[in-house]
Amino acid sequence: MKKIIILTLLLASLPSLSSAQSQTSAGGESYDLEAFAQQLDKLREAANIPGMSVAVVKNHAVVLATGLGYADVENGIPATATTVYDVASVSKPLSAVLALRLAEQGILDLDRPIVDYSEWSRFCADFSQQPSIFAQELRCQPAGHTLRHLLSHTATGVPNTRFSYNPILYSWASRPIMAAADESFSTLIQQHIFDVAEMEQSARRHRNLPLRDDLAQQLAPPYRIDSSGAPQRAPAPPPQGDGAAGGVITTVLDLARFDIALDQGVLISAESKAEMMAATTSRNGELFPYGIGWYVQEYQGHTLVWHSGWWEDAYSALYLKVPALGLCFILLANSEGVWWDNPLDRAEVQRSEFAQTFLRSFVY
Repeated sequence: MKKIIILTLLLASLPSLSSAQSQTSAGGESYDLEAFAQQLDKLREAANIPGMSVAVVKNHAVVLATGLGYADVENGIPATATTVYDVASVSKPLSAVLALRLAEQGILDLDRPIVDYSEWSRFCADFSQQPSIFAQELRCQPAGHTLRHLLSHTATGVPNTRFSYNPILYSWASRPIMAAADESFSTLIQQHIFDVAEMEQSARRHRNLPLRDDLAQQLAPPYRIDSSGAPQRAPAPPPQGDGAAGGVITTVLDLARFDIALDQGVLISAESKAEMMAATTSRNGELFPYGIGWYVQEYQGHTLVWHSGWWEDAYSALYLKVPALGLCFILLANSEGVWWDNPLDRAEVQRSEFAQTFLRSFVY
């Protein structure tokens, strides 16, 4: 049974959303929010996603916050804009903001060789011998890797000569950050991101940091889809360490708060934000499709800055920004149905039907 909920936002820190069929933004644009939600719901049903939540931000204001389907199928609990999800790799932009915030404070140097203040040499030597696809062509000598290389996925081969998405190396970036700040990575995210952006329904969790009880109760359980297309309750994702690549539990409304705080200069300066969202330039002058913690690509005359998240048979997510238009689209799901298998060496958000629906509705 189809379930669409358009939430009226009652939070003082966020502008209210009318349940009317259309909404006029602060810039004067008019959007058919109900039609957009219905299109997303059709895509949800086609992908057999049990439940998902969506938010759209325009010029620092939330214009849409919606739940589609069910967060908990067995108990008939609908997905809402306050449903909690594991956002997987959508954690990476938050980690990138933390790194730049610490760099602004003089605590961290993104271009300092990480061998100087971490156990990179031992990790690199051990990991490079592993059969993982992410260990292939990892060169440990000379020891010239920097935190910037890890956060921009340019650490494979000779640093800064190729782009290859590598969640293992990105996760390890938490080590030099913790060494420089002398604090756990999760504590740093809490202090410098969640607290500053007032993300009260967000947390990090890892094998030594259980999720707090209230968020555990609100967390949408993960689902895998069987051969008949029916959702089946799936095991929780395996326990992880305190790494930078994942580990964030949050809601679309809290990510909207993060987005607004980021764009308003509350988290980092405009200069740091521009650096983070600019395509990385290789040592040969080639532009790679990734900045610091964000994919960056040109599509039909617009610069798109985005990240996806994927836990196999569990969760998926999309966080897409159109900076020139002050637009942001956040989508979280309790199955892998939002994921579209983006290549490891390219940025192709246009392959996402959800992204295309957003772009047609709000951009073109």
